[in-house]
Amino acid sequence: MTTLSTTSPTSRVTRPRGSSAPRPGGAGSRPRRAVATAAGTAVALTVLCILSLAVGSQPFDLPTVITALTAPDPASTAHTIIGGRVPRTVAGLLVGAALGLSGAVLQGVTRNPLGDAGLLGINAGASVAVVIAIFAAGVGSLTGYVWFALAGAAVATVVVFGLASIGPGGATPLKLAITGATVNAGLASIISGVLVTSQESFDAYRQWQIGLIAGRTWEQVAIVAPVLAVGAVLALLSAPALNGLALGDDVARGLGQRIGVTRALVCAGVVLLVGGATALAGPVAFVGLVVPHVVRVLTGPDYRRMLPLCVLLAPTLLLAADIVGRVIAPPGEVAVGVMTAVLGAPVFIALVRRRKLGAL
Repeated sequence: MTTLSTTSPTSRVTRPRGSSAPRPGGAGSRPRRAVATAAGTAVALTVLCILSLAVGSQPFDLPTVITALTAPDPASTAHTIIGGRVPRTVAGLLVGAALGLSGAVLQGVTRNPLGDAGLLGINAGASVAVVIAIFAAGVGSLTGYVWFALAGAAVATVVVFGLASIGPGGATPLKLAITGATVNAGLASIISGVLVTSQESFDAYRQWQIGLIAGRTWEQVAIVAPVLAVGAVLALLSAPALNGLALGDDVARGLGQRIGVTRALVCAGVVLLVGGATALAGPVAFVGLVVPHVVRVLTGPDYRRMLPLCVLLAPTLLLAADIVGRVIAPPGEVAVGVMTAVLGAPVFIALVRRRKLGAL
């Protein structure tokens, strides 16, 4: 006896071959996810900005903060304290955005998931220049640090990319990582050698190198802001070029890109971002390394979506770390550079365990 199947040929839904319709949760949902993430991050960043003004050794409620911003009273101690926290908050926004953006761009231009200003020796170059400024030139203000830090970051970038370009294959990701680590170690030894010979230089450098945005003034922010703005414009405009470089140099050339010019412009943006951020806050770790990986998981590898979200997410992390550092050890504070490492390291380890690190 033959049993007839009740399954109709039309009851089975088949995706046409070559169809570009997005699957649920697939790449087609990433633009919507990126927009939703950006909106949520913007709200979180706004809340953190308010908390940054309200939280500290002397906390204030929301009405007091609003009044201090809208109708400040010079005779009010509370308004004076809150007014002093405003440039600190703005410095956190600028430094965080600069580090997140520079980290994403470096990972793209080097095609290396460990591409970061700290690991590639750029932070160390800026730090050596600041040490020399303190030791040899007697520079003791941020106004002087800025130009030395920019020069040091530029020299370190040229040295790392120049040395990595020697030999067959050019500046491959592996050669850049090895060269950056080598240059980083060499510059660290120079810093140690100078500081051992001068107690005054050591005391001045120690306050800067742990990563601080506390005590920053409007004058200091105004010096660095134009430098960071130019670097951010160069970095954001490089997004299409970074998408091409992600396919490899040969493919990028086939698409009409001038690889040397592209890398030069991208590195110029990185130097301005890293040099300015390092001059303003000192070498802050993990922000430029961790944030691009988190964003890449959320948005995919398209740098046109990644870079703007890094601008939002990185200062969110930095301000959160700064706020936690204010309340974790009263009546003192823990420097933001220490807190970003404490908060960023577990996130980075989690990303590595999920094997998302190599998904560039």
